[in-house]
Amino acid sequence: MKKIVETDQRPWGYFTVLADEIDHKIKRIVVYPGKRLSLQKHQKRSEHWFVLSGQGIVTLDGERHNKKGGESINIPCGSSHRIENTGKVDLSFIEVQTGEYFGEDDIERLEDDYGRR
Repeated sequence: MKKIVETDQRPWGYFTVLADEIDHKIKRIVVYPGKRLSLQKHQKRSEHWFVLSGQGIVTLDGERHNKKGGESINIPCGSSHRIENTGKVDLSFIEVQTGEYFGEDDIERLEDDYGRR
């Protein structure tokens, strides 16, 4: 049986869900040049980001970290975080979520360039 691949468009780019299991969720996320995700945090999950290609800045609890292909960062549960594409090509990374819940409604947006809550 072939699994349906779910891709969601966002104002900053898009993501594809690669795995959605009881104990983890994996996404491939693409951020367009000059765009960034909302500054957000989660109460029920931690994330690990592994950059595949491109370059950007991860803001984690107010500290800025330059990241490029082959580099990664851990996002602890409850930490404020975002990633922005500072390059001229798409920034793509793998997000591995672990914890007790992986729904999109566990996103608490603290700042958003696109007026979302």
